[in-house]
Amino acid sequence: MTRLWDKGTPLDARVLQYTAGDDYLLDNRLVRYDIQASIAHAEMLAVKGLLSAPDLAAIRGALTAIGEEHAQGQWRISLEQEDCQTAIENLLTARIKAAGGRLHAGRSRNDQVLAALRLYLRDAAAGLQLGATAVADSLDALAARHGDMVLPGYTHMQQAMPSSVALWAQGFAAEIRDDAEGLALTQRRIGKNPLGSAAGYGTPNLDLSREETRRRLGFAVTQEPVTAVQLSRGKAEAQLLFEITLLAQDAGRIAADLMLFYTQEFGFVTLPAAFTTGSSIMPQKRNPDVFELMRGRSSVAQAALNEVLGITQKLTSGYHRDLQLIKPPLFRGIDSCAQTLDILPTALDGVSFKAENILLDPGIHAAAAANALVAKEGIPFREAYRRIAAQLKGGE
Repeated sequence: MTRLWDKGTPLDARVLQYTAGDDYLLDNRLVRYDIQASIAHAEMLAVKGLLSAPDLAAIRGALTAIGEEHAQGQWRISLEQEDCQTAIENLLTARIKAAGGRLHAGRSRNDQVLAALRLYLRDAAAGLQLGATAVADSLDALAARHGDMVLPGYTHMQQAMPSSVALWAQGFAAEIRDDAEGLALTQRRIGKNPLGSAAGYGTPNLDLSREETRRRLGFAVTQEPVTAVQLSRGKAEAQLLFEITLLAQDAGRIAADLMLFYTQEFGFVTLPAAFTTGSSIMPQKRNPDVFELMRGRSSVAQAALNEVLGITQKLTSGYHRDLQLIKPPLFRGIDSCAQTLDILPTALDGVSFKAENILLDPGIHAAAAANALVAKEGIPFREAYRRIAAQLKGGE
């Protein structure tokens, strides 16, 4: 096994563990994207006359096979390999020898890593967008099932004005759809082709076509100038985590409401038995653990965002190894949100509101009564407000 940067100098055994960290484990999700980008790079080299047709065929065939074998679990990245780029290149050169070594012409691990990551983020953001839409659809279905049922509207945790299950559910559905639109907007930063920027300063003496790889990989634009590529590291990632945070907070607020409504004191809803758990000591308990964790995971998302912003905030220009540390919080934030979106629609499908337990305080109609006086008598709202307040004080 040869590391891509290895020049034969012995390495302290602790250094690899420290520098690679968990990167070799995290990179397993990037393998198919790195292979996709590597094939596009090889095809570009062939177009520019820097790779022969036989070499291109050998590279394309071997990379495809390596990717399929990884998908089938036949190999995984080891600590000694550090990352998916080293693992793939070593497998490639072991199979097709010198032809595999020609693939690295005109690229660095810097633009190679970023290309794979952006291809992954493109799919991840799209998947989260679909998941958010599914949550909104389930809220709409809940509104259709129980929409006419009255529900108190609260301010300051006090009954304030009459509402309904439809207004409650559709309000959240509208915000979740807004979150989905926010996720879609992250594609602007994600959709920039970094290939050809190499270590951040281009590829002197090699006539590459960055447009060719852009077109083959479906990126919207090629990121220019090459020095902007490393300066952009962390921005698409932070933007995605910001939108994930907003979405996770909305999911957490849905969960918080349902847990309040589920208490014996409220009794507004029943939660599906398949989404509640039991107590180890109290036989009567059914605990809304799923919804509690859903509420808590909004903090996971925000922490991931803060971590990414903290890593990049004071870096000088160019590439720094610090940027590798973006992956753990980025993947953690994506995975946590994806799990919430996977479970929430089905959980909402099992929620039922109990009309017999939903009681409105008579004073909840006070604002409507004041408005009615304004409409009927044409008096200023403040005068109507005082009249209704006096009536309420008098017990009317």
